[in-house]
Amino acid sequence: MKRRSLIKSVAAATIGAPLVSFNKPESSNNLSLKKIKHNPIGVSTYSFWQFNGRETPIEYCIDKASEFGFDGIELLLIQMESEKNNYLQRLKKRAFDSGLDIMGLSTHQSFVSPDASKRKENIELTKHQIEVAYSLGIPTIRINTGRWGTTKPIGDKSEFDVLMDNKGVESIIDGYTQEEGFKWVIDSIEQCIPTAEKCGVVLGLENHWGLGLTSKGVMKIVNAINSPWLSVTLDTGNFFDNREEQLADLAPHTCLIQAKTYYGGAKWPAFDQINIDYKSIGELMRKNNYKGYISLEFEGNEDANTAIPKSLELLRNSFYYNLS
Repeated sequence: MKRRSLIKSVAAATIGAPLVSFNKPESSNNLSLKKIKHNPIGVSTYSFWQFNGRETPIEYCIDKASEFGFDGIELLLIQMESEKNNYLQRLKKRAFDSGLDIMGLSTHQSFVSPDASKRKENIELTKHQIEVAYSLGIPTIRINTGRWGTTKPIGDKSEFDVLMDNKGVESIIDGYTQEEGFKWVIDSIEQCIPTAEKCGVVLGLENHWGLGLTSKGVMKIVNAINSPWLSVTLDTGNFFDNREEQLADLAPHTCLIQAKTYYGGAKWPAFDQINIDYKSIGELMRKNNYKGYISLEFEGNEDANTAIPKSLELLRNSFYYNLS
């Protein structure tokens, strides 16, 4: 049939036919769906590694994250087998093939030291970590202030176990003050800002022991530096006292949320006292118009293969934002 005849035949067949609407019924559910969007949810490779003493390759974590249906993955730098470019590019391709964003990099450094050479060493380390993130196309890295390092092992408990028993509190190094510690941290992070800007990588200072133990400590540093390349990585599980107030302090400045879950009970008893209300935290972040990633950090005793999917469902139901 010639094209013109075909068009006439189709037109004739449709005369008198009812018009079909492709608009969905305006039910309350449909209206609700039109007005919200869920935050993307990632998972930290830490969730699979869990300080269990066994090697857990990043590649395995990428595959499991994809299998469970996450949107992205956050890499724990000390878990990576190499920082050589060919290894980094293999990871990038594996994540891309798995449909995942590599959306964060968790790093470790410590600027809380009276030794200027040690601070300089950690400044250079952090600059290198920023370059690693840039090579992987990662938009933000988690940084720490570092600790005083005065906590000591007791009996069969490691230094970190003792620190957790003390809820992250430790004494200041003899002969120094907390204000000196803040100056060391502020001066050190300031020296990392030009590298962050050059690479387009946002530094997210976490509420993670040391001088970042409280929201006031975190914001003292962030406000002093006052750079768009320094924001906050908000960890939902690292506040023990006045949690709601401290979370609210950091919410407007957050570039990434690390969301803790403890299915099967927390690995450290101090965390069993924490009741994380994700419904309330989700509401808090909506009030602050937070549209970024949530990164799961599973830190419980349950098998990751059952606990992580449950955690994903919890976070999907808690974090979304308004489109209107």
